[in-house]
Amino acid sequence: MKNRLLFKTAALLMVLALLMAGLSMIQDVVRDRIRNRNHAVQSVVASLAGPQTLVGPALVQSCTETTSVPNGRKTEYTTREFQRILLPDTLRHHADANMEERSRGLHRINAYVLHDKLRASFANAGSYLDLPASSSPGAEVRCKSLHIAFALTDPRGMRSAAITANGHTLDVEPGTPLERYGKGLQAPIDPKLLARGQALEIDMKLELVGTESLAFTPLGTDNQVTLTADWPHPSFGGSFLPTRREIGGHGFTASWNLSALASSAQQAFTRQQALCRADRAEPPDDYAAETAAAAGAADAPCLETMDTGFISPVNPYSLSDRASKYGLLFVVLTFVAVGLFEVLQKLRVHPVQYLLVGSALSSFFLLLLGLSEHLGFATAYAVAASACVALLAYYASHMLGSVRRGLPLAAGIAMLYGLLYVLLQLEQTALVVGSIALFAVLALVMVCTRRVDWYAFGATSAQVPVREAA
Repeated sequence: MKNRLLFKTAALLMVLALLMAGLSMIQDVVRDRIRNRNHAVQSVVASLAGPQTLVGPALVQSCTETTSVPNGRKTEYTTREFQRILLPDTLRHHADANMEERSRGLHRINAYVLHDKLRASFANAGSYLDLPASSSPGAEVRCKSLHIAFALTDPRGMRSAAITANGHTLDVEPGTPLERYGKGLQAPIDPKLLARGQALEIDMKLELVGTESLAFTPLGTDNQVTLTADWPHPSFGGSFLPTRREIGGHGFTASWNLSALASSAQQAFTRQQALCRADRAEPPDDYAAETAAAAGAADAPCLETMDTGFISPVNPYSLSDRASKYGLLFVVLTFVAVGLFEVLQKLRVHPVQYLLVGSALSSFFLLLLGLSEHLGFATAYAVAASACVALLAYYASHMLGSVRRGLPLAAGIAMLYGLLYVLLQLEQTALVVGSIALFAVLALVMVCTRRVDWYAFGATSAQVPVREAA
């Protein structure tokens, strides 16, 4: 092939294609490790408890209305079952979460033990002393005993529960009388505790276990939630952010003050709607699956929550995944640097040498993933980057003919690794920093090659003498 530039370009394109295939395989390994971690989380959830959402408490009474309709000599009876639900006027949560890390193999999962002191006040509880009015004349209404119901997304995490009504201890039972929110606990209320014109005060003490996230539902007319935890990296989400939060090096305290005027949770709970899960990564729980089928109108409100996630800020798998996406850019910039030495120093670098340099750069991402599972991300990054820079410095010194040429190339690659680490730590400004860095590299290439005669560089090898690299 007479035109050396055309041959070199085609060869480098083939090298880039091979390296892209290798980088794609490395990304597949990263995604496979992420899937393994997700399986480990699900394994802990299956044997411990999943993310917890606290729904309630509410006063629930199951009733039956029987209507008799004469039909000739016979009388036909129709029965309708329904529930009376009373939501609290004031709802107070004072919760304290203590983290208990669990592990599956190399993977660590953030589990917690929650101690919640809850008080709910029902101003109109005395109205439940009277039977509800029938829907038709002559119908007979019968109601079962009144229960206090408190639902959970995963009752397996319940360790202990104590409920008192107006100072009297109640017998706690598993499950709830609610049609859709059936998981949780309940307690029958003696009618003697009810009085017309007097509020019913419910006090609950709960200890339960969960993993990775915790949520409260604002079912009261006036809701106040205070959450304290010994975890310094909370992620607040759901439908409402906390009105006040204090985050320190050893934990955080957050509080929510919410009125029913700002939430549709009461209406959604009465209609037995699904939990609002659009902002969560995990698949919907049983409540969402069950209530979605019975949601009724498509525009019906979902059950809003106040969420707190206990996240790990340095996730080696997510950071390795982000880093691997810069792999092709790393290879291209390094090839540009080597190409500059070829053009400016009139050297000749073989495509196989380009392939070896690119392979060394690609191996960094695999090293980073493997080491970060044992050493932590920052230490693994430093070790993997140092090893690759040292290898490339040694190889470039021979490839380019002298240590004086190899060391600047290695220094440039080290700067690339440093820039990548900075980009991985940034979230809001990663794009602007990366764009400025790319612009700076382009400007440097243009300045260094401003006097290059590209027509002469594209001539045949017989016309342009070159000096072989050692």
